[in-house]
Amino acid sequence: MAVRHRVSMVRNLGNAIRIATRPGSPSVSERATALPRMVRATVSGQYTGTSVLRLAALAGAVAYVVSPVDLIPEGLFAVFGLADDAMVLSWLAANLVTETEAFLAWEKDVAAFSGRTPYAGQSPHAGTEPAASSGPASTVSGRVVS
Repeated sequence: MAVRHRVSMVRNLGNAIRIATRPGSPSVSERATALPRMVRATVSGQYTGTSVLRLAALAGAVAYVVSPVDLIPEGLFAVFGLADDAMVLSWLAANLVTETEAFLAWEKDVAAFSGRTPYAGQSPHAGTEPAASSGPASTVSGRVVS
C-alpha cells in the first residue's frame, strides 16, 4: 500500500512538472503572483474551482514543510525522516501547479468575457452587464446579453 502511494505521488509530481514546463504555460512568477488573487477570489466566492478547505490544506502543507516540528524526525531516522517531507512537498507542488493552472485559465476566460481581470474583491462579472438597450435582454449561461 505504501509503495503504491509513493508511486502515485511521484506520478503526480511528474505530471505537474510536465504541465508547468510545457510551452506557453504560465511561469513560476505568474503562478506565484496568482496565489493571492486565487485566495481572494475563492474566499469571496467568485472562483469556485477550488475550496477554502483545499486552500487550507495547501497552507498546512507549506507550514509542515517549513516547520521544525516533524512526524518522522530526520535526526533519528535519517533518509526516512526526509521521506515524509518529500511526499508532502511533492503533493504541494503538484497541487499548486494544477490549482494555479485552473485559476489562471478561469481568470483569462473572465477577462476575455468582461474585458478585464477581476481583482481586489470585484465580482467576476462586474462591468459585464450590457448597457441599456431598447431591445429585450436574454440570458446565456447565466449572463445577461442583449
